[in-house]
Amino acid sequence: MVALTLDRGSAAPAVAGYAGAFITVMIWATWILATRHTAATALGTIDLGLIRYGIPALVLAPVWLKTGLIPKTLPRGLLAMMVAGSGAVFFQVAAFAIHATPASSVGVLLGGSMPLATALIGVAFFGERPDRMRLVGFGAIIIGVTILLVRSLGASDGSAWTGYMLLPAAATLWAIYTHAFRRSGLSALEGSALIAVWSFLIHLVLAAVSGTSTLMSVPLGEVGLQVLSQGVLSGLAATLAYGFAVRRLGGTQAAAFTALTPVLATFGGAALLGETIGPFEIAAAVVTSAGVALSTGILSPKQA
Repeated sequence: MVALTLDRGSAAPAVAGYAGAFITVMIWATWILATRHTAATALGTIDLGLIRYGIPALVLAPVWLKTGLIPKTLPRGLLAMMVAGSGAVFFQVAAFAIHATPASSVGVLLGGSMPLATALIGVAFFGERPDRMRLVGFGAIIIGVTILLVRSLGASDGSAWTGYMLLPAAATLWAIYTHAFRRSGLSALEGSALIAVWSFLIHLVLAAVSGTSTLMSVPLGEVGLQVLSQGVLSGLAATLAYGFAVRRLGGTQAAAFTALTPVLATFGGAALLGETIGPFEIAAAVVTSAGVALSTGILSPKQA
């Protein structure tokens, strides 16, 4: 894995990188809240998928038209894993789970399970060996998730538990995408474009088969909110901002900012959606966030 270096002689690139990373996690937290909000509206998960992938598929059309829908140098299996892992399948599983689960739980279970699942797949299939500091981070994630689940054991109904089971599954899909993308040889822009166009086509098929799209009957303001959150911010801005952060800071430092997602989702759900949080939810978010930060290797010994 090639590490990106930062010019130590100037603080400007670092400041710009930190800004890009912070913007990214703010958008990710907003995506959780916006998707959770749609549980109280007529918008279904297929409608959200059409918005989420339709806008980037259109804007990034020059990219996927250049590479082709199936690039000659990309194995079809890797393409399928990428589309499933961060595209149509991931979105449907995650959105369904978010509709049934408080935002605080989503931040912990989805945001915490992603690095854990990625590491487990790396160890099981690719011979990766996390160092001691990363292992401490994974342990903290497990503790944070356990706090949340124990707290929720007797307080949640069956629909919430469906979400608690599906969110780690969605995180595992994302982990599969992560490993597939690393081996694809694609640039971030090419990968995003292909995932967007294939996922949009899949959602068009789902809409045609189910015949349940309500986009035309939902108030324009509600659709506009999701266009901004799902399509413009999550679909385009977050991708560009995160790529900018990685170029300026390196992958490890940029990834460490994702640790903010559980905390932002927890307090955002309370402030914007009126969800109830207590000391257990806060503790789960903080412990999980610390674990995510450590799991990136931000405090690991530097290799010579």
